Amino acid sequence: MNFLAHIYLSGDNDLITLGNFIADGIRGKSYKKYPVDVQKGILLHREIDTFTDAHPIVRQSTKRLHKNYSHYSGVIVDILYDHFLAKNWKNYSEVPLANYVEEFYEMMEVNFEMLPARIQKLLPFMMTDNWLLSYSKIEGIQRVLNGMNRRTKHVSKMNEATAELKKFYIEFENEFTSFFEELMAFSKQKLIEIHKIYEVQH
Repeated sequence: MNFLAHIYLSGDNDLITLGNFIADGIRGKSYKKYPVDVQKGILLHREIDTFTDAHPIVRQSTKRLHKNYSHYSGVIVDILYDHFLAKNWKNYSEVPLANYVEEFYEMMEVNFEMLPARIQKLLPFMMTDNWLLSYSKIEGIQRVLNGMNRRTKHVSKMNEATAELKKFYIEFENEFTSFFEELMAFSKQKLIEIHKIYEVQH
């Protein structure tokens, strides 16, 4: 899953949210240097990624893109799924998306010192262009895919994937909706398990 889904699936704890958000850049056991709640967020992120990558519904979505984007298909699906989460946000939260992401950005600024260097560099761009809010529109997704394509030195051609998004919009949306129901239940349960592990350890 992409940024918005990871943030949303963290629940109400700021430090778990922060951990889930920064997790991609934290390798191996280096997560243990962070405060306990940040560690929990990092572990939750890894569980979400493992569950997502192996899920048959997600594989159905990636298969549709595989011919044109090969191993970049999974990354594209993560981004497309964030679009459907943002677009259908009212189904998942009573807090309007604009307010929700504003609170998230404020929380990140408060904890700026704790962020890995890569995220510290990324955050100002993310806030200025309000990536999380922009996901709700296809133009916003286009900007994200353009950026990803630049990062792969234009090899991935990910910038072209909005064509498939438009062509198979209903299919992708239905797949997201079915999968996200399962992912929400999985994440809740996994977080309970992670809390229990830490209670035993401490």
